[in-house]
Amino acid sequence: MLTDTLWKKMLIGAIVCVALGSASGLSTVSEINTWFTTINKPSWNPPNWIFGPMWTTLYILMGAAFGRIWHMSDSPAKKTAMIFFVVQFVLNLTWTPVFFGMHQISFALGIILVLLFLIMITIRQFMRLDKTAGMMLIPYVLWVTFASFLNYTIMTLN
Repeated sequence: MLTDTLWKKMLIGAIVCVALGSASGLSTVSEINTWFTTINKPSWNPPNWIFGPMWTTLYILMGAAFGRIWHMSDSPAKKTAMIFFVVQFVLNLTWTPVFFGMHQISFALGIILVLLFLIMITIRQFMRLDKTAGMMLIPYVLWVTFASFLNYTIMTLN
């Protein structure tokens, strides 16, 4: 059952994640219609319009999951889980300007692979505290796994 406080923390988490994720994406949006159209991409590259709704959904889930952990009683496990979340989230926000803004496809691949590893650790930490919060991150790890393969393929094609 969602208490008022839990609901508010989940909502705050979602709003913060969407806002920061949107800021990261918007900072390089001009590159999608310029530089990104000029590089080689695999035939299975998703259409550009899918990324906005996908990332918005993922950021909402991520923020709500964080809110669930934030709501828990203080403990060393809670602190560890929150630290892993913040670190992976910062890496998440770093990938977009490195890939799109700096056009550093190889460096972006390194970032996303570390990100993938940290998401898995974060899920494990969240699951230990709140299975629902951990499960809310599963779509995120699946999408980043796909994005890692896409980043790798784009790197090899260019």
